[in-house]
Amino acid sequence: MKKPLIALMPLWDKKMESYWMLPGYTELIIKSGGIPVVLSFADDEESVKEIADRFDGFVFTGGDDINPSYYGQKMLPECAEDCKERDSLEFALFKEVIKTDKPVLGICRGMQFLNVALGGTLYQDIPTQHKSDIVHRQGKPYDEGVHPVNVAPYGLLYSIIGTEKLMVNSLHHQAAAQIAPSLAVCASAPDGIAEAVYAPQKAFVLGLQWHPEMNFKKDENSLKIGKAFVEACRK
Repeated sequence: MKKPLIALMPLWDKKMESYWMLPGYTELIIKSGGIPVVLSFADDEESVKEIADRFDGFVFTGGDDINPSYYGQKMLPECAEDCKERDSLEFALFKEVIKTDKPVLGICRGMQFLNVALGGTLYQDIPTQHKSDIVHRQGKPYDEGVHPVNVAPYGLLYSIIGTEKLMVNSLHHQAAAQIAPSLAVCASAPDGIAEAVYAPQKAFVLGLQWHPEMNFKKDENSLKIGKAFVEACRK
């Protein structure tokens, strides 16, 4: 059986002026049966359309904060630096990908991106705008769960993992605020922060605020998510 090609959104090291990728993203895709390919920032119209056409699935990875202008806000002091080239690529590419109904998996920033790209907004800084006792930005080790998540007993995530309770790792200071009209929340933290969203009208569009690529080697549910995504990419 032919393995699906999965496009990974690139990470950017400003100091080194270089693309890079955390190994967990590629390892999760490989373990799940796909072939991961890290993209460049090529965002011209022809390149974007070819990428959307050639790849079988798309992972919107973690990383820099999204420029708040994309969701109609001014940047707060607590908002971290953005990467203009990455924002440009992702918004242009997602516009094409969503037309094709090809599978999309958003992780951390990737979930936030899905929400913004479809018309939602973000908390630019959780400690400032949504005070909570929940640990949303943990220290090492990153493969340990630090807070519970309540999973709705319906929708894409539940169909994959079949449980209403999870312990998840957490490495973010931003989160989805107003949820995009075409998305539905399918998991939440006890403080009300959305931890997973999906697009009910699409075959496979799933956003996760936690990092399954960091703990799939020890967490069965994280590997289930990776395998379900890659399997959807075969169709």
